[in-house]
Amino acid sequence: MSTDQKGTRILARTFFNQLRASGYTPHQVIGIATELLDLVTSDLKEGDKEVAVAAPQEQGAEWQQRA
Repeated sequence: MSTDQKGTRILARTFFNQLRASGYTPHQVIGIATELLDLVTSDLKEGDKEVAVAAPQEQGAEWQQRA
């Protein structure tokens, strides 16, 4: 397991333990995890849209420079 994977695992375990110690139920923790996944998914989709919009502009700029 890489150092990055270990760090991610430690962070997740720490976050989980803090939630449970704060009184969150397992079902509430699942709700939080689901919400986090939704946020990451939205962020990735927005990033894909930005790349898709930027790519044609960059190609157009290159084409104009050559002309």
